[in-house]
Amino acid sequence: MALKVELKPHERIIIGSCVITNTDQRARLLIDGDNIPILREKDILTPETADTPAKLVYLAVQLMYISPNADASHGTYFNLLRDIITTVPSAWPLIEAINGHILNGDLYQALKEAKKLVAYEKKLLEQAEADQADADQTQTVTAA
Repeated sequence: MALKVELKPHERIIIGSCVITNTDQRARLLIDGDNIPILREKDILTPETADTPAKLVYLAVQLMYISPNADASHGTYFNLLRDIITTVPSAWPLIEAINGHILNGDLYQALKEAKKLVAYEKKLLEQAEADQADADQTQTVTAA
């Protein structure tokens, strides 16, 4: 069954090991093939944009997904996991889901689970910032 992908003008997509950039008009592609990694631009992280521990995990899984030799990124992936588990033990269920998909060879699903880890991390960071702002405000009021 073919995958239908509609690209916006100038949108990029990774198909296999190729980066394809659309022209200045919308385009519709029908992609037919088995086990070909496909990533839309909105789902692609670069080393420059992977600026948090969870995003680094996502990047490692992304590299496993698009690489013909997925095992090459396993070491990096597991080192990153160790750091996250130590810092944020509550992320374990998400990590476990990612690991399960990797072990089953379903790297696209692992990537989707890694996206949930990034969202969870963002939520924790936003909560920490809000708590800090509340503490700063309370300290300012108490000092006055």
